[in-house]
Amino acid sequence: MPKREAKPLKRRGKSKAMTAEDRENELISLAYDLVEQRMLDGTATAAETVHFLKLGSSREKLEREMMRQKKEYEQAKTENLASQRSSEELYANALSAFRRYSGAPEDEEDYFD
Repeated sequence: MPKREAKPLKRRGKSKAMTAEDRENELISLAYDLVEQRMLDGTATAAETVHFLKLGSSREKLEREMMRQKKEYEQAKTENLASQRSSEELYANALSAFRRYSGAPEDEEDYFD
């Protein structure tokens, strides 16, 4: 396929990023746009082409799915720990209320433990 002359991408205006993360995402988007244009023009490098071929491979898709599931698992674990702490606090408050109701002295907090 004959190579065409590369066309520069037009800047979309001044960056509106408020954080470094937003700016990074803008730059990533611009890089993707540039490589897409190069692929359409036939001027993409082998490394650029291979990068996108790898993204489309079944192994890469499986790895991304595994990472997504691992993230969900970690979030569920974190939520479970927070819920467990909340339950322990509710249990301790209930025991304290039972102690007061039964007339146990305040200084005997470990009476039922």
